[in-house]
Amino acid sequence: MPGRHAVEAEARRLEKAGLKLLCAAQDIRAAAALTLEINRLKKLRNAVLAVHVYQRPELLAGVADFTGDSYQLAKDCQSAKADTIVFCGVRFMAETAKILNPEKRVLLPAPDAGCSLSDSITVAQVRALKKKHPGAPVVTYINTTAEVKAESDCIVTSANAAKILRVLFKKHKKIIFLPDRLMAANLAAELGVKLGKDLIPWNGACEVHERFSPAVAAHYRKAYPGAKILTHPEARPEFVAQADYSGGTSAMLDYVRTHKAPAYLLVTECGLGELARMRFPGKNFVPLCRICSHMKLTALENVLQALKKPQAGQTVEVDAKTAVKAAAAVRKMFEIAESGE
Repeated sequence: MPGRHAVEAEARRLEKAGLKLLCAAQDIRAAAALTLEINRLKKLRNAVLAVHVYQRPELLAGVADFTGDSYQLAKDCQSAKADTIVFCGVRFMAETAKILNPEKRVLLPAPDAGCSLSDSITVAQVRALKKKHPGAPVVTYINTTAEVKAESDCIVTSANAAKILRVLFKKHKKIIFLPDRLMAANLAAELGVKLGKDLIPWNGACEVHERFSPAVAAHYRKAYPGAKILTHPEARPEFVAQADYSGGTSAMLDYVRTHKAPAYLLVTECGLGELARMRFPGKNFVPLCRICSHMKLTALENVLQALKKPQAGQTVEVDAKTAVKAAAAVRKMFEIAESGE
């Protein structure tokens, strides 16, 4: 293990990275001993760490090589020059990394980190929808299993769903959208199409975002006059209507960076607010968030353990045929999202 002086120097680095705003000194020092060892092993194993913005701040500040939303991390993993990708997130994200990098080893330190959206639909249910709506393309939110992605025509994230649907609606009168019913409702309203007729939803929902109430937004609006309320398109349409802005996590951070306000409420998973406080220490943030228990299963301890000796379940595998079909749907997303249309 690293010596005392090395740990103290690492603790100072973590403080400067923003942990001083969020953690007690003794907790930063404890984290420093682990981040030093993780960063040493990364080099030894030729590994990179992809860390989602909802993760713990000590992971974001201490060991991340890539930080971002699902879309950005998928792109970063695709271009990573490493033998191993350690994914600090949930299973569907690690599966996406493996789909795009079949030759690389992908590790998920928290193998039980699932997702209520990913769990909400099966392959059999997708096939039944396709049979019920023949000819309608299946557009699937990235928060799904590899097997469901393989049954899809195009994947989307919150960052690009509206653009991709606009392009596809030029060619199709009806589109199946999976699995988030609340995001489907928000997208239908944004695009001016009829939910259930033009855009066919599934009945999934994010266990974090579906719980935000419009009444809470009204309360905070009165309590913090002038504060900007930012939320995610996975939230209820009634809540989105009360917000100043709705967008993916990267878009919310961009909004904070480019706008001036007395305070900001990032109404999403709590990790984004912690990251925002680290990135924008001169701005004020009012906490209105919920913790995703799945996201918080990843910690420095199991990251270190996975790098040392992966246990059963920590190595992510995707069936080769499934991976090929799923990769085509993911690459279709890249193609449309980055086009000039």
